[in-house]
Amino acid sequence: MKTYVICSGGLDSVSLAHKVAAENELAGLISFDYGQRHSKELDFARAAADRLDVPFHLIDMRSIGAHLSGSALTDDVEVPDGHYAEETMKTTVVPNRNAIMLAVAFGLAAAQKADAVATAVHGGDHFIYPDCRPAFTEAFDAMQKQALDGYADVTLYTPFVREPKSAIVTEGAKHGTPFAETWSCYKGGDKHCGRCGTCVERREAFHLAGVEDPTDYADPDFWLEAVARGAK
Repeated sequence: MKTYVICSGGLDSVSLAHKVAAENELAGLISFDYGQRHSKELDFARAAADRLDVPFHLIDMRSIGAHLSGSALTDDVEVPDGHYAEETMKTTVVPNRNAIMLAVAFGLAAAQKADAVATAVHGGDHFIYPDCRPAFTEAFDAMQKQALDGYADVTLYTPFVREPKSAIVTEGAKHGTPFAETWSCYKGGDKHCGRCGTCVERREAFHLAGVEDPTDYADPDFWLEAVARGAK
């Protein structure tokens, strides 16, 4: 199955790229510059494409992202610290981001005669991000069947949509994902901050998977407090 992977450069999507490369035919990686707080993650996505020896498609969505205001990822809004289960994490939502990215990716895949588009949405995202839930991915897949009817048959591949992030770590390790060569942190500093939602989730996932975390965190122990607070 010829598959394009939407890749941010983070742990989830890079692990998915390695999984697809091992199990199917990886056609290429698709990344999006939507004016996010930092573009550091895109360097890691490009490096993954080079490592896997596949084309890298960087889609410039900055003009669109400028209109998706109010998010800590696109505006001058402070990135909250803590666990995704905390109410403050809603400031990291970029409205309709996945729907827009997937629509573009499906168009590219159809033009290139591919069979599938893969995205690494997972169960840990469900609480805060509506466009990562099974109801959304299933509805989007059905919509695309109609949008491309008679022209192409492209399927949405979401192997982790009902799985915790720890399962992605396990699967990534199985396929030799170089975790140290992925970037998750929302803050884009010299090292992972260890405090933002995605850093906390990343640290917790390695712990639950029983896999050594090679990430260098500025605050490596904050996740314990954040997880305890989020579980209340």
